[in-house]
Amino acid sequence: MKVAVGSKNPAKLEGVERAFSRFFESVEVYGVDTDSGVSKQPFGAETIFGAINRAKGAYSINYDFSVGVEAGLFPMPETLTGYLDFQVACVYNGKIYTLGFGPGFEYPPDVVSQVRGGNEVGMIMERLSGIERLGEKNGSIGYLTRNSVIRRDLTEIAVTMALIPWINRTLYRI
Repeated sequence: MKVAVGSKNPAKLEGVERAFSRFFESVEVYGVDTDSGVSKQPFGAETIFGAINRAKGAYSINYDFSVGVEAGLFPMPETLTGYLDFQVACVYNGKIYTLGFGPGFEYPPDVVSQVRGGNEVGMIMERLSGIERLGEKNGSIGYLTRNSVIRRDLTEIAVTMALIPWINRTLYRI
């Protein structure tokens, strides 16, 4: 099975490969440069559209599926900062797309304040952690959880959730 991913980020590619390999044999994952079509720091539904755009942008008839993964902040009024970060995955077969979310978590209040001021989470977290290219490694979640959960894990879970209809086609009528 050939899967295109709308990113060349190693953490995303590994997460996608791990998710697909749970259900399909001989999985080959290919990173494809795509544009999310949304702002560099998406909020709310914009995050979902970014994942969809990445999946659709990566798809061609050379692949069985394509996947888009986008992280963004979603408003959550009962949290410390008012926002949770979720990774959203879209799995697309050229006709139908399905969505899944990874676990949500909260950034420190100063990080959210800077993001609301127009900065990107990735840049802020690189400065805070002192780790260059943090998003291509264990990610902000790795830094915040002392590497007990890493970005690859969030991607794997989000993609697994998006695969549910594909591994249960009869139930979902696809």
